[in-house]
Amino acid sequence: MTWYNILLIIIWAISALASIVLVLMHSGKGTGLSDMLAQSMYNTAASGIVEKNLDRMTIIACCVFGVTLFILMLTFPQGSIG
Repeated sequence: MTWYNILLIIIWAISALASIVLVLMHSGKGTGLSDMLAQSMYNTAASGIVEKNLDRMTIIACCVFGVTLFILMLTFPQGSIG
């Protein structure tokens, strides 16, 4: 395994964890009790900007994950792990 494969695996793992964390940080779009409480606690104008930035970061993390996965698929040595 070469140094760039190790670097790609590290970037892949970090982007996978970032994708999971960022997706879990999104607010629900339901109309239940939790949504009513969240609307009363937070300013909706400021939360719109935060949601937009969170969406962008999530898309970037998922794209990095997909690109590194594709590159690893092409460059990782077949049949070896170490």
